[in-house]
Amino acid sequence: MTASNNPFRPGHDDGGKTLAFLVLRGWLAVRAILTGIEKFSAFQTVQKPLIDPVTGMEDPSGALIDVKLKYYSLTNNAGIPAALKDKFANEPLLPKFALSTFDHLLGPALILTGVMLLIGLGTRFSLLAQGLIYIALTAGLILIKQDDGIAWLGIHVALVTFALLLARYNRFALLKKW
Repeated sequence: MTASNNPFRPGHDDGGKTLAFLVLRGWLAVRAILTGIEKFSAFQTVQKPLIDPVTGMEDPSGALIDVKLKYYSLTNNAGIPAALKDKFANEPLLPKFALSTFDHLLGPALILTGVMLLIGLGTRFSLLAQGLIYIALTAGLILIKQDDGIAWLGIHVALVTFALLLARYNRFALLKKW
């Protein structure tokens, strides 16, 4: 085997590395976009008539049940889950202004970096930005001792790092240099 046809030499791409990068890029993009969109979701409880499962008709007694409906709105923007807000608010190492800023910018930042990554607009920059977001999220979870979340974010950081290593095989991008 000569050096020119050695598939293991640096810079050689048989198409597999390009496809690997595209799959990873797609996954990270979809993950960021949908996670960002979820920051704008909320639940509303609505009362609906109880339906008899046999007849499919409303219960004649007029019984009602509470049903939780999920909806999305710009007014629901909350980067930090309600269940964790008090824990973060009581953490002395997290300044209140930083917490508030992060709470408002997390959703839009994830959506923006995800869309950039999906369309290949500044792929390396958007990967770096996602990596920094995940590092910031990790720091917050370390402070409030959420070890399971820390492990999941560690996997995300590893995936972003791997994508950055494969970025040289990025064949479908609007701005390849960045």
